[in-house]
Amino acid sequence: MNPTLDVITVGETMVSFAADQPGPLSEAASFTAIVGGAETNVAVGLARLGLRVAWVSRLGSDSFAQRIRATLAAEAVDCRAVVEDPTRPTGFMLKSRALAGADPVVEYFRRGSAASALSLADFDARLFLSARHLHVTGITPALSPSCAELVEHAMKTMRAAGRTVSFDPNLRPRLWPSREVMATHLNRLAGLADWVLPGIAEGRTLTGLDTPETIAAFYRERGAAAVVVKLGAEGSYWCDADGEGRVSGVRVEHVIDTVGAGDAFAVGVISGRLEGLSWPATLARANWIGAQAIQVVGDIEGLPRRAALPAGL
Repeated sequence: MNPTLDVITVGETMVSFAADQPGPLSEAASFTAIVGGAETNVAVGLARLGLRVAWVSRLGSDSFAQRIRATLAAEAVDCRAVVEDPTRPTGFMLKSRALAGADPVVEYFRRGSAASALSLADFDARLFLSARHLHVTGITPALSPSCAELVEHAMKTMRAAGRTVSFDPNLRPRLWPSREVMATHLNRLAGLADWVLPGIAEGRTLTGLDTPETIAAFYRERGAAAVVVKLGAEGSYWCDADGEGRVSGVRVEHVIDTVGAGDAFAVGVISGRLEGLSWPATLARANWIGAQAIQVVGDIEGLPRRAALPAGL
């Protein structure tokens, strides 16, 4: 089958109510509604760069679902495999306005959501295999056993068919029974991916190791073809069978919102590798896109279009 899509992804997207005023959520007087979800953040970013992207999920029959569909349609993300579930709601979340680059407080309202009912019934082999690449995160398998089964099956099927697979751990400890269960499950999934994309803190939590080099070796030994460790302002580190290296970060004077930075970074990694860029060139792009995302409020609002990429990226 000749691929007609560049990337397919699967996971939950919610409406996020971002506080307009800094301070505790309990004191916020007004909120701005935006759309956010790790996998669709990546989908939108890739679509803005001109890639053909599809998203697989479930949404309720409510106004939140309508907003999400309209937002993604406007971004040219293919939603043909998004199922409407009238028996379950679309999830939403509240997000505080943080200052001085701190991570905002996020409260999720997703228990029993439509997306948590994703299962193997949502795996359309013909659609998935029409894509060159699959991107998944560690959030979706934490939503329910059926979600976990779907993600693992998709990863195995795509890699067995010669497609590439990227995996961002994107830790949500509160969704797991324990940190030990989380680490065991996500480390096993990482071994099914071609490119594993942990942040340095995530890598330390999941592996018990401290440095980018040892974290990368941990995942390479378990089957990952390449590992990229995000180092925040310091940039990123990569390692594969042919070598390793570091790429410096992009200086940002004023950090506004850190949510979605890792997803923006993944946009750079996936687009760069699918376009045949070297790892150093890929990470230069990923670092730059990640830096744009943290300078605005919202998960997708800072993602650039192709024309905005600096020369050489």
